[in-house]
Amino acid sequence: MSTPTFRGGVNIAMKIPTARYDDTLAFYRDTLGLDVQTEPDAPGEQVSRTARVQFGPCTLWLDQVDSTAHHDLWLELNTDDLDAATRHLAAHGTPTRDELEPLPPRAHWVCNPAGVPHILREPSS
Repeated sequence: MSTPTFRGGVNIAMKIPTARYDDTLAFYRDTLGLDVQTEPDAPGEQVSRTARVQFGPCTLWLDQVDSTAHHDLWLELNTDDLDAATRHLAAHGTPTRDELEPLPPRAHWVCNPAGVPHILREPSS
């Protein structure tokens, strides 16, 4: 069995409680002067609003989550072989956590030992 390769992706999602969402958007837009683009559709049932910020080479997604009282950070992790990667991670004590949020095709959620969620995906060619 070959060992899959892993590399960081370009997406970072910040999950933000409703009470702090508008202030957080204002921080990135007004205080830092970054271009904040509000998305017309929320990406899933747990996210009620989302905005996109170009954050250097990464895209920072600001997601309003009504069902949380604290902020959270979610990262993207890419692999060249999703099936081998999930087997490899499971063998090292990191099972998939696909119950966290709906996923696009060919992706899984995994969490690092600190509990930070990572979307594990095999990018299309």
